Amino acid sequence: MTISTLVLALGLVLIFEGLVFALAPRRIEDILRLLAAMPVETRRMIGFLALVIGALLVTAAQMLGAR
Repeated sequence: MTISTLVLALGLVLIFEGLVFALAPRRIEDILRLLAAMPVETRRMIGFLALVIGALLVTAAQMLGAR
């Protein structure tokens, strides 16, 4: 993975995160309340699943780019 790929990935994350805050700021407040009400283990599992799915997507993108 090159530094340009890393910068591209970070830029895409910021674009999508920014879209959520720009288009649905009140919904973010609802989601934060929902997350605060969840048990810590549930939030940990959600984070772990997001990490695994993200890693799989990055791996798939690299494999597709190598062709």
